[in-house]
Amino acid sequence: MHGLLIVNPHATTTTSDAAGLITRSLAGLVDLDVEHTRHRGHARELAAAARASGADAVLVLGGDGAVNEAVNGLLAAAAAGGRLQPPLLGVIPGGGGNVFARALGLPAGTAAAVAAVREVIAAGGYRTIGLGLAGDRYFTFSAGLGMDAEVVHEVDTLRAGGSRQSTSLFARAILRRYYGGTDRRTPALRLERDGRPPEGGLFLTIITNRSPYTYVRGRPLLPVPNPDFSSGLDLLALRRVRLSTIAALLGRMLWAGGGPARGRDVLSVLGADSLTIRSLRPIAFQVDGEYLGETEAVSFRFVPGALRVIAPAVGQDGAAPFPRPGRSRGLAGDGGPDGDAGPDGDAGPGPADAPRAKCDRSDMNFRRRFAVASCAR
Repeated sequence: MHGLLIVNPHATTTTSDAAGLITRSLAGLVDLDVEHTRHRGHARELAAAARASGADAVLVLGGDGAVNEAVNGLLAAAAAGGRLQPPLLGVIPGGGGNVFARALGLPAGTAAAVAAVREVIAAGGYRTIGLGLAGDRYFTFSAGLGMDAEVVHEVDTLRAGGSRQSTSLFARAILRRYYGGTDRRTPALRLERDGRPPEGGLFLTIITNRSPYTYVRGRPLLPVPNPDFSSGLDLLALRRVRLSTIAALLGRMLWAGGGPARGRDVLSVLGADSLTIRSLRPIAFQVDGEYLGETEAVSFRFVPGALRVIAPAVGQDGAAPFPRPGRSRGLAGDGGPDGDAGPDGDAGPGPADAPRAKCDRSDMNFRRRFAVASCAR
């Protein structure tokens, strides 16, 4: 087998010797060329060129943003080349969030992940999964419009300003957008589906590929139980934006065994083949934790059997092996230039790092649940 290893040297947990470890570990199974990304979008270009030149597989060492770029490059080349089999992708976690890699059941550590990938390649038992398509952009696990995407952009901004990437950074970004940016008075979003009346009055929408939304201290935030990347798109939307509502929603996703989130202010759609989100004004938009700017409409479609992945076999319920949910006190979300979030176990900045504001009862509940030191403007 001949393949390409794409390395994002700036990803959060990628070390200088990681590429060498991967090529040595896979020697005898895969003849790997190695390329390092040099700019945004480069992973897409490299993956497309590898597929077009006949490479059997593309492996990515990096975070969710680099993986998303590579997936889009592979699918673009696949459409142009007319090869019968879906492209083959391997992921070695190198970012801070690594949502897609974790959702596939891969270990977080580089050496352990490489060992798992080697075992799958040796056995030749690749998995085929579906992908989401947002406009012309494929996504592996999630996309969002509204406050969800605003928070991703806020994390980008904070990191560009020198803030240390941490598990609390994502929660602080939520508070900053809640107090300083998000319009909590006038809902702009409307859901449209074939054969159904439109549903408006929505402040934010999250669309997942029957997959985790993100991870909290190594535990998946599951909009619906039993993720499998093969059951269509799931939508979660809010009709009101309050910190108490957000905290309750995140808590429900931590313990998703009882079913999808429900409530007066929550709208859930399960297993959709397609849907469209329209906005009354330009609104923030993200895919796989990468901020894509503002838009006024996005059409989403589920694409079954789009990608083969080098990943461990799923369980009897069709889901990857997830950790059992338990008590957790920190958020590890997506965000940043490569779609990564704070590393697990990092407590993040303390009280002195966050601007203070008067907190109401819902703020206090949010902060207690997610260990945020103070409210922020």
